[in-house]
Amino acid sequence: MSEHYTMEQEEIFSKVMRAGRRTYFFDVRSTKAGDFYLTITESKKFTNDDGSYHYKKHKIYLYKEDFSEFKDTLAEMIDYIIDEKGEEVISERHQKDYKPAQPADENEKTETPVAAKATDETLKTDTSNFTDIEFDDI
Repeated sequence: MSEHYTMEQEEIFSKVMRAGRRTYFFDVRSTKAGDFYLTITESKKFTNDDGSYHYKKHKIYLYKEDFSEFKDTLAEMIDYIIDEKGEEVISERHQKDYKPAQPADENEKTETPVAAKATDETLKTDTSNFTDIEFDDI
């Protein structure tokens, strides 16, 4: 038998999950003894300055004797994250209007705001220091 045929025999069932620059491969494979195990591969695409690209891959092998504890621990960790931070992605990179910060030009002058002493009168009448904020902006 050829090596190609053996490799095909080992892969029993596969699913692919794409997530931005990352792709996750879930593969059920067979051991030489005919039992099944799971491999989870994370593949992340990196683009070089010249436009060429390469992938970095990380692989986890998960055997049946570890399924129950792995599943319980994964569920516990997911529940903890959702309970603490919710399901909404809060990374600024994932915001719809995200734009990377531009490097500051050395010749550009930046103004630093100076805190003014606020009196009751300025708080009542001066609104020039306030910005209109909508809840969608938060």
